[in-house]
Amino acid sequence: MAEAKTGRIIKVAGPVVVAEGMLGARMYDVVRVGKENLIGEIVELHDDRASIQVYEDTVGIGPGEEVVNTGAPLSVELGPGLISSIYDGIQRPLEALVQQQGSFIKRGSDIPGLKRETKWAFTPMMDNGAEVKAGDIVGQVQESSLVLHKIMVPAGVSGKLDGLREGEFSVEDVIGTVTAADGRKTELKMMQKWPVRRPRLSRQRLNPNTILITGQRVVDAFFPIAKGGTACVPGPFGTGKTVVQHQLAKWVDADVVVYVGCGERGNEMTDVLMEFPELRDPHSGEPLMRRVVLIANTSDMPVAAREASVYTGITIAEYYRDMGYSVALMADSTSRWAEAMREISTRLEEMPAEEGYPAYLGARIASFYERAGRVVCAGSPDREGALSIIGAVSPPGGDLSDSVVQATLHVVKVFWSLQARLAQQRHFPAIDWLTSYSFYKQHLADAFEDKAQGKAFAEMIQQAMNLLEQESQLVEIVRLVGAESIGAKERLTLETSKSIREDFLHQNAFHNVDTYSPIEKQYAMIALILHFHRQGLEAIDQGIETADLFKLPVREEIARAKYLPNEEIEQIIAIQDKINEQVKGLSPVTA
Repeated sequence: MAEAKTGRIIKVAGPVVVAEGMLGARMYDVVRVGKENLIGEIVELHDDRASIQVYEDTVGIGPGEEVVNTGAPLSVELGPGLISSIYDGIQRPLEALVQQQGSFIKRGSDIPGLKRETKWAFTPMMDNGAEVKAGDIVGQVQESSLVLHKIMVPAGVSGKLDGLREGEFSVEDVIGTVTAADGRKTELKMMQKWPVRRPRLSRQRLNPNTILITGQRVVDAFFPIAKGGTACVPGPFGTGKTVVQHQLAKWVDADVVVYVGCGERGNEMTDVLMEFPELRDPHSGEPLMRRVVLIANTSDMPVAAREASVYTGITIAEYYRDMGYSVALMADSTSRWAEAMREISTRLEEMPAEEGYPAYLGARIASFYERAGRVVCAGSPDREGALSIIGAVSPPGGDLSDSVVQATLHVVKVFWSLQARLAQQRHFPAIDWLTSYSFYKQHLADAFEDKAQGKAFAEMIQQAMNLLEQESQLVEIVRLVGAESIGAKERLTLETSKSIREDFLHQNAFHNVDTYSPIEKQYAMIALILHFHRQGLEAIDQGIETADLFKLPVREEIARAKYLPNEEIEQIIAIQDKINEQVKGLSPVTA
């Protein structure tokens, strides 16, 4: 770390402070501002003047007060203890702050991200004398019942391992040393620091050909995301962006989940903080928080910390990816992050671009999403990890031409378009099946365990999508000339499409069964609906009236299939036999 240097404040403009006497300072150095010792970061340099974005309220700070440069960039502490933790945007543990200071955080608080007093049982996984390099796993710690924390050699360190031993250590204790070829020794600890704005290194990027199962039917079946993929969820106020993010965080098929509440309302983050500790992981039955890291940066917190929170979250996510885990990061919402950038840019008197956002908005958003991916991890070539990013976007009035939405759509591969008209019809998730898309579908046709079923599932989803597209065209005709003017098969298409929308795409996030649907159940449900459609077409060819088809008692069983327990998929499959029996029992119309 460089020697601390002191400057003086000459200007305060909201979250931006300008200091002089900062010769030797570098971009993104962390500084301490004023008598309150506020945390800030240098974002602009002119000669000996530095513009600093301060992560705390600057009320009461004035010219002449000291600014101390730490000489180090904004970094996070990475090590055992991250899982189940709740941090603010710059990795201050909120639970520890509450214990020390009560419900209101004092300015200038400086509590380390990892507890120093906790002892962790460390088990070596390499022998002393072995040659190691950056990214190699030297040992492990059982961080929670769901996460086995791998202790890795820090970046830039290589040589011969020595002094590695088993025992209980804190994150600051030395667990071994690495001696380089030139004789220089580096102490190994269970904790390492990493600058949040610099992506962590990997050996190779891999194709995204493994599906990230979410348990949400409209996502998994129609618009899937791959492990290591990127997705955005734009939509106007009240369309359920936050609920979608919560659902994905709860049920996504990832080893570790990092949830970043970036500038959203405090009551929404409160729901997360209150609800998540009570939830059970559907894959293991353990408490969900045992694989979750929460970063809470609500709308009433300082605007600059909002900008830092997404970098804090993604650095923690990359760290677990490097252990070989599949990690999912939820950012809610990147619009608030962009608004923070706009405010800071305005205070810096930078030339505004479209809608007042800085000219580098697109580059910043792209650099964030580019940190996702499925990779071969640094160290062993046999270790693969994946980091998936799902970001909510809140365009004003739901305008998808908004700069943040467009900049996001240029880089993500999945677009889940939330529509106000669906939300008003109480259709949730309000994801529009006609305007949403996924570029991963071509890679994921064979992604399911049963290859034949995977191909059959993809074909059925395409059939369902074709029916929904036909419905959108038929609805316009029916509005103009009435339902009586279309043929029997077209009326069946409308009825089947309604069943796809209401019985398959609609999903109740607050129902104890319907909140999560495994792939096997999704397959059985869409197969059931399409089986009814096929039987209906055959019946119409035999002269059966569509009105009689629509009155069959089995129609109610199709509608209730999603509420059957996830373990009882055979009951859904058995409904197909009832369809056959009841359709055969109908009598054709005679002339």
